[in-house]
Amino acid sequence: MSNLNRELTVAYDKQYNQHPWLQGNVDAIPIERAEGIYFYDFNGKKYFDMSSQLSCVNIGHGNKDVIEAIQKQVEVLPYIAPAYASAPRSELAKMLVDLAPDNMAKVFFTCGGSDANEAAINMARTVTGRSKVFSRYRSYHGSTLGSGNLSGDPRRFALENPSATGFVKFKDPYVYRSTIKFKNDQEASAYYLDKIEEQLAYEGAENVAAIFVESITGANGVIIPPDGYLQGLRKICDKYGILMVCDEVMAGFGRTGKMFAFENWGIKPDIITFAKGVTSSYVQLGGVIISKEIAEYYDDKVFQYGLTYSGHSLACAAGVACVNYYQKANLLENAQNVGKVLGELLEEIKEKHDCVGDVRYIGLFSAVEFVKNKETREPLVPYADKSGTMGKIIGLLKKRGFATFGRENNINIAPPLIITEEELREAMKIFDEVLDIVDKEFL
Repeated sequence: MSNLNRELTVAYDKQYNQHPWLQGNVDAIPIERAEGIYFYDFNGKKYFDMSSQLSCVNIGHGNKDVIEAIQKQVEVLPYIAPAYASAPRSELAKMLVDLAPDNMAKVFFTCGGSDANEAAINMARTVTGRSKVFSRYRSYHGSTLGSGNLSGDPRRFALENPSATGFVKFKDPYVYRSTIKFKNDQEASAYYLDKIEEQLAYEGAENVAAIFVESITGANGVIIPPDGYLQGLRKICDKYGILMVCDEVMAGFGRTGKMFAFENWGIKPDIITFAKGVTSSYVQLGGVIISKEIAEYYDDKVFQYGLTYSGHSLACAAGVACVNYYQKANLLENAQNVGKVLGELLEEIKEKHDCVGDVRYIGLFSAVEFVKNKETREPLVPYADKSGTMGKIIGLLKKRGFATFGRENNINIAPPLIITEEELREAMKIFDEVLDIVDKEFL
């Protein structure tokens, strides 16, 4: 534990830390401690952690089960190279395969979500012998070279270069922003799936190794696919021998009330990438769960990919304790039950506030989309806007103790899965009050 006081923490942060996705010297709030669904700055101010940090601290802060598991493991075997077998790595791998659909067989552990998707790209291209990889524009899959090019939002721009070839983008089924007024989910799914078929025809389906999708588009607005979409995508992949990869880095591990988000639509991917909630970020860990067919491919071939920290003992011990805690504390059930209350509150907010165009929610995974005009659905800020309007709104929330994040015209609300109905209602009162300000001053 560091002995730095508030002043030195702030000073050293400004002078020596390069913050991700931010420009110049950042006025970062210095955080001293965290517990449950709250974290506290050095002045003792309490914040509702209404995004579980980066949708990752699913079991909340200060969980004793996970902390004790890390403490015990560090005394026995804090690290061993990936070539050896270790008890926590073996146990967690079995647990994850057992939790996954029955077509899954093995796990390759990584350090986080970016390298999980990097490994999945490697596998997909190697196993199929094909070079092209499809992914969606509003997606975020990571910031390494491969995962960054796999990503579809503007954060990929710095990574795009001639050496990263074969990455093809298609559009999310973003029904709220569509100019077509679909009668129902089935009609919307049919439209978006037809567009994918058309694009595959022009790219050559025989050249496509995999289609990567966030089961639910996460950081870019919690875009929930219409019913039939993921099922139809599964059929398209089967039709052309393309691997279906579901990125569960943000939506997995109970966030939607299911262990994996794709379970809400009853499909079985070929590859599942994960991170964040597997340890609730107490120790960094990610990975790839692969199907029996892919595992069999590597029975007599070398997997040409490796990481020094793959299956890190401390991380896997934290993972075992964390996965056990999901079941011990019935967190999936809590996500469903409290998630219903969150949905009701969001619908009330949508009805009340002129600035709210759409609310999207499933379990404890939700987003609020801001507009200038409900009828025309004109966004509150243009997509290339540099005014910082959304940052100001997030700042108003944070000032009042409601901490979260957002992108474009969306603000995400995804609290820890341990949140109670009472805690949720208290936090959402702050959100409601800030939207009163937005209605008056930002429209």
